Amino acid sequence: MNLFDFHKTILQSSADTLKRLSVFNPLTIRKKGTRSKAIFALALVCVLWGTTWIASKEGVRHMPALQLAAIRQLIAGVLYVGFFLYKGMPLPKGKEWIPVLVLSFLNFIMSNGLSTWGVKYISAGLGSIMGAIFPLWLVIIGLFVSKEKIPQKALIGLLLGFAGVCVIFYEHLQDFFIPDFRFGIILSLIATWTWAFATLYTKKQAARFNPYFSLGLQMLISGICLYTFTSLTGNTIPVTKIPWESWASIAYLILFGSLIAFICYLYALQNLPTEQASIYAYVNPMVAVLCGWLIFNEKVTIFITVGGLVTLLGVYLVNKAFKGVPASEQPETEGI
Repeated sequence: MNLFDFHKTILQSSADTLKRLSVFNPLTIRKKGTRSKAIFALALVCVLWGTTWIASKEGVRHMPALQLAAIRQLIAGVLYVGFFLYKGMPLPKGKEWIPVLVLSFLNFIMSNGLSTWGVKYISAGLGSIMGAIFPLWLVIIGLFVSKEKIPQKALIGLLLGFAGVCVIFYEHLQDFFIPDFRFGIILSLIATWTWAFATLYTKKQAARFNPYFSLGLQMLISGICLYTFTSLTGNTIPVTKIPWESWASIAYLILFGSLIAFICYLYALQNLPTEQASIYAYVNPMVAVLCGWLIFNEKVTIFITVGGLVTLLGVYLVNKAFKGVPASEQPETEGI
């Protein structure tokens, strides 16, 4: 497989798979709606997934970050798994547990857990922009699995993406001498790497088990592991002493970030062209930066503005480069 085909498979197949598997979703919208309703649903996704960074930032201001991530995942996992068990869905058997365990580690313990921990030390806007560079890592990883050269547009996008990151961090050079800031950046970087590896791993796994039930199991397993880890290390506060602000953040992340936004995204994906549905990936960071400025008084400087736009342009070009085939030959895709 050459590099072009590799990235076309990685970056373009997820939505097609999601659509095929949507019959398993207990909350799938079965009746197709109008285009205006789909656009409204997509707008909700752009806003809600952008505001999850703000909710996480507010939550970790009042309690340990990994404990917040553990509680969020534990509650969401219980709800998900409880629903499927109530419907009589059997648990995985034998080797079906392997991808569930691997993805619970990569997607939730590492990616979600570390990104939540990271915004305790850096701004929500900065965290969201770092999360948006995830497709760039897929390009770099692809360089190690193929001897083919990447498309010129992808190369330009890769260079632009990291150039934008450099612009953003230009004014933060002195901040790297601050241990907490440096730690937050490292956590956020690792979170994007594990997300990329989880994506690659997922593409290699055949869908032999209900993916939505699997998602709930991943959250439940991750929540138990994270809460056990935080308890053993003493990095927790008593549940009775968790302030209402953190509980409100957890509730928002579960209800709006996971449930409502996910349903809206499925609806938009089923009723709009894939490239339109993928717009959320470029809007979310802008929503997070704007909300961070309005709510937390986070600075929105010329460096963050220009660097962020250049970074998103680079990500867009990378995605666009691997969609450079005739529309009739393109599989439906999920935006990253």
